[in-house]
Amino acid sequence: MAQDVDLGLSSEGGFTGSGLRLSSVSVSQVLVLNATYEPLNITTWKRAMVMVLMGKAEGLEHDRRRLLRPNLHQPTVIRLRQFVRVPYRQMPLTRRNVFQRDNHHCQYCGSGSDPLSIDHVVPRSRGGPDSWENVTTACLSCNVRKGNRTPREAGMPLRQEPRRPLSTLSFEARRRMGNGLNREWEKYLIA
Repeated sequence: MAQDVDLGLSSEGGFTGSGLRLSSVSVSQVLVLNATYEPLNITTWKRAMVMVLMGKAEGLEHDRRRLLRPNLHQPTVIRLRQFVRVPYRQMPLTRRNVFQRDNHHCQYCGSGSDPLSIDHVVPRSRGGPDSWENVTTACLSCNVRKGNRTPREAGMPLRQEPRRPLSTLSFEARRRMGNGLNREWEKYLIA
């Protein structure tokens, strides 16, 4: 749950001495880029502000509607001043992530309004693994119709071949942008 924060802001977004309690600001997220402009992380606006004020990062994009202090807007994208080496992390295979990858649409008929399920392209009973390349989103009717067959055997071609998402961070950032949030992140993400 969002926590109220007293930032010293007026209802018009200007600075006041007394302050106003805002809960919407506390949930704002900031995209963190490496010194090479590669997306690294998504953090809170508070943590981003600490990095900017300590000189460890610079603000690249700002929310002009959120004035934290006079002449200081809340950042939405920051870039670290020094390069940070980050180990590779694999995206976990979960229902939520598969649905997100497939844009919440059946990969057989294209429906986005019917209840969805997970389908194994090569059925598990035939040795099909639980892997990004073998699971896809299917509406319940398509999943039942396909049954214990491959898409070719059932005459149901996939609209898109299932594959592993490129990066966890890009995947999460695109999910947020798909929800209408943080559109300014688009130019910093790998396609």
